[in-house]
Amino acid sequence: MSRAVRSALLAVFALLRAGVVPGQDVPSGLVGPPLLQLSFSNPGARSLGFGGAFVALADDATAAFANPAGLVLIAEPEVSLEGRSRSYSTPFTSRGRLENEPSGHGVDVVAGLQQGTSSADLSGVSFVSFVYPKGDGSIAFYRHQLADFESRTQTQGIFSGGTSCCQIRHIEVRTRTDLEIVSYGLSGAYRVNDSLSFGLSLVYFDSISEITGEPFLPDVDPALGAFAPTSYRPERQALLTTILIDDTDFGFTGGFLGALSPRWRVGGFYRQGPALTLEGEAVAGPSGDFFGLTPGALLDQATSPIALPDVYGLGFSFRPYERLTLAFEWDRVEYSTILDSLDQVEFGTANVVLEDDEELHLGAEYVFLGTTPVAALRLGAWLDPDHSPHFDESGELYERALLLPGDDEIHLAIGLGLAFRRLQIDLGADFSDLVDTVSLSAIYGF
Repeated sequence: MSRAVRSALLAVFALLRAGVVPGQDVPSGLVGPPLLQLSFSNPGARSLGFGGAFVALADDATAAFANPAGLVLIAEPEVSLEGRSRSYSTPFTSRGRLENEPSGHGVDVVAGLQQGTSSADLSGVSFVSFVYPKGDGSIAFYRHQLADFESRTQTQGIFSGGTSCCQIRHIEVRTRTDLEIVSYGLSGAYRVNDSLSFGLSLVYFDSISEITGEPFLPDVDPALGAFAPTSYRPERQALLTTILIDDTDFGFTGGFLGALSPRWRVGGFYRQGPALTLEGEAVAGPSGDFFGLTPGALLDQATSPIALPDVYGLGFSFRPYERLTLAFEWDRVEYSTILDSLDQVEFGTANVVLEDDEELHLGAEYVFLGTTPVAALRLGAWLDPDHSPHFDESGELYERALLLPGDDEIHLAIGLGLAFRRLQIDLGADFSDLVDTVSLSAIYGF
């Protein structure tokens, strides 16, 4: 497999990179800030208002995903529907200097590295479920949008080398990421006794995702030469790499729920991620002849497995009195599975680091029992530690500069619930630097 395609496969979480100097090889080497934002939060506006601390509660129809053991807490058949709106702000390195000061020519005028932001607003039906309880057992069916993400990026002048001579301009790159993963689950739960229940879900995953990277040559300007701006005209495209994940898989989720006392509950879950197939190809663009390539030529194709993370967690809920509920949840997300599922030699990931994360969720709910309908106010917060892929110290300066570690994210959440005799309506919102989420859900019992 050629270096171009080996590099292209890393576009699952990165940008393209190359140097633009006479005699340079075909654009290769995928580095840059991560473009994927995977969310493993529980569905439902009520859970969102709790800051995601829901595994030890799991007392409505969303338990089919969050912790299927909680389905035994539902006394009558229920249907649920949730709509979510997400606003993403994804940072990426857009221009600047890897070393030394800018020369002041053309687009080489930025000291240090400058970040841009890809913004995307997405909304739709994110969760639907049906729960049917009978005796000590319950069954449920659900559809959940596990991932829904978009990003668009492009660079404009990234330089290395000296200030007054020997400057190297790295080729400009435009990327597009469209990621969607939907899961369908069949869940069952059984109450062993009044203090303990278990649940299991069989899950079918369906992914239709595409990531493209397009290196472009700068505009032709005799006065500015390699310092000319890049207008991203089609005829200046040097290469097109495409990563496609159009695949399905089965997995499972297991959970338990226990009552430690009338006021304390404990819950835990294990959720298996899908193992999918990734297909990549690289095609020379109209300006491929700059690198000695035949425009339109298929340079190479490759296929690789890619696995999404398994997630497991443990939580507690405490009800000090009837109106107030407190909840805590610890989750571990095995992000390293993404990297480990690729061949490090084949795909050049030996010096890329992608670490597992431990999320901490905390939430509270206060119920106003004297109102009609019964109203509830929720507050929550959770910590999402940085899990950005980055190069270790053995990586090149350019690689390490563009594939930087990110920052820990603190999410703040708020929610409101209204409970009628058979209908419950919940509104929740979750805010952080990278993504804001608003959820409206309804649960109807009959």
